[in-house]
Amino acid sequence: MNLAARVNAMKGERGIPLEEGQATSSAAPMRAFVEDFSAPAPYLAAPGANSVAPEATVTWVPVASPSPDSPMDPSRLASRAPTQTVVMETHDALSKLKEEAVEQLFERMGTRLNDPNLDETALRNLVQQELNSIIEGGRLPLTARERQRLIREVHDDVLGLGPLEALLSDKSVTEIMVNGPDKVYVERSGKLTLTPVRFKDEPHLRRVIERIVTRVGRRIDESSPLVDARLEDGSRVNAIIPPLAVSGSTLTIRKFSKEALRVSDLIKMQSLSPEMAELLEACVVGRLNIIVSGGTGTGKTTLLNVLSGFIPDKERIVSIEDAVELQLQQDHVVRLESRPANVEGRGEVTIRDLVKNSLRMRPDRIIVGECRGAEALDMLQAMNTGHDGSLSTIHANSSRDAMARLETLVLMAGMDLPLRAIREQVASAVDVIVQLTRLRDGTRRVTALTEVVGMEGQTLTLQDIYAFDFAAGVSADGKFLGKVQPTGLRPLFIQKFNDLGIKLSPGIFGTSAMWEQR
Repeated sequence: MNLAARVNAMKGERGIPLEEGQATSSAAPMRAFVEDFSAPAPYLAAPGANSVAPEATVTWVPVASPSPDSPMDPSRLASRAPTQTVVMETHDALSKLKEEAVEQLFERMGTRLNDPNLDETALRNLVQQELNSIIEGGRLPLTARERQRLIREVHDDVLGLGPLEALLSDKSVTEIMVNGPDKVYVERSGKLTLTPVRFKDEPHLRRVIERIVTRVGRRIDESSPLVDARLEDGSRVNAIIPPLAVSGSTLTIRKFSKEALRVSDLIKMQSLSPEMAELLEACVVGRLNIIVSGGTGTGKTTLLNVLSGFIPDKERIVSIEDAVELQLQQDHVVRLESRPANVEGRGEVTIRDLVKNSLRMRPDRIIVGECRGAEALDMLQAMNTGHDGSLSTIHANSSRDAMARLETLVLMAGMDLPLRAIREQVASAVDVIVQLTRLRDGTRRVTALTEVVGMEGQTLTLQDIYAFDFAAGVSADGKFLGKVQPTGLRPLFIQKFNDLGIKLSPGIFGTSAMWEQR
C-alpha cells in the first residue's frame, strides 16, 4: 500500500470525508499548503515522475473519538481542507479614459479655467467644446451612453464637485460628510450611512474643496487650514485640511432645499402643530423678539426661514450672517456677510461690526443668523432700543440653557457688567424662545415654546406655553408618539396682541375638554 492509500485509509477510520476522486485515483496527491505547524510531511513524488519515492512511516497523533458528549470540532475538518484565495478585481475602463480626458482638458484650458472675466455659462460652453474635441480626436469606440457618462463625469471633476455631484442631486440626502478621500457618509432621514462614493486621492479632494471656497472669495491652505463657505444653492460648507485634519481633508456639506420650506411643510412633517404655527405668526406680526434655540442639526435655520416669511413685505429687513444661508422671500432685504482676515491678517469684519453698522441702516427688523460671540450684547441693545421684532438663533439644549448662554456671550464682549444688569437686559429684550430638539428617531421637533416673563429677584422667570409630551412613549418601530401640547398658561404678551388687534383662535392655549381628560 502506497502512502496515498494509507492516508485515505486513516481518514476513513477517523470519519474524515475523502475529496472527490481521491479514493479511486492512483496518482500521488500534490502537497496541500495548509495552516499546520507540525513536522513537515515526507517527500511526495510529482505526478508523471519516473522515480518512485520510498515508502515512509507516518506517525499520527491519536485524537479522541467523537461522542455525543464531546463531538468533533468542525473547525478541525475545515482546517484540513485545502484553501484557495480568490481575488476579485473590478476595472472600469471609463475611469482611465476620464482621468486622461481631465489631464488633457487641464493642459488645453490652462489659466482660462480661473479667468474671472468668464461667467459660468461661457466657461461651461468652452469646456464642452474642448472636451468634444478631445473625445473626437481620440477616436474612442464609445456608445452614446458611455460618451454621455464620460462627458458628465469630466464636467463634474473640472467644473463641479466631482463624485459629490450625485449626492447633491439626491433629494433624500440632507448632509454629506467626507472623512478623507476614501470615506463619504450621508444623512438620510436623520440616519448616517456610508456610501460607495470615493475620491481618486487626497489631491483630488483638495481640488474640490479649493473650488468651493474660491467661488465665495475665501481661501484654504496651510496658513488658514479651516474655512466656512457656502454653495450656490445656499448649502452650508465647512472644510478643514491637514495638518489640523490628521485623517485627511474633511468636508461637511449641510444641504438646504432648493425651495424654501413653508409652515405647512413643517406641520405636515409634525415638527410643530397648527396651533403653535398660528401663535408664532402672531408673535412675528406683533413684533416680539424671538430666539430660536437648539443643538447642532436641529433645524434652527430652517425654522428661522419660516418665521421670516411672516414678516410683512413693507418692512425693511437687514440679515447678518457668517455665511449667507437664509432664504428671505421679501423684496426689501439687505444681506450682510462677515469676512475673515486676509493673508496678512487684516481686513476682518466680524458679526459684531455688522450688527453695529446695521443700526445706522434704518432697519425695521434685524435678523442675526447665529449669535455665538460678543455680538450678543449689541443684539440685545438693538432689541431694547426700538428694533422690536428681531430674530436670531443660539445653540442651547433647553430654553433655560439658552438664557444662561446669552449671559455668557454678553460677558465675552469684555464689558465689566454685573450679572444682574445682564439678566435685566436679557429679560427686557427677549420675549419668546422656541426650543428645537432632534429626537432619537431622527425627527426634528419643536419641543417647547417659552415666554420670558421677567425678573424675580436675581432669577429670570420663564413659563412654557407649549411643551412636547414625552410621556406618550415610543412605537414599536422607534417613533415618538407624543406631540407638542399647550400647557394651559396664557402668556402675558396677549395684551399686546389685543392692543394691535391681532386675534387668535379660542382654543389655541387648550380647551376645557382637554383639561377635563387630563
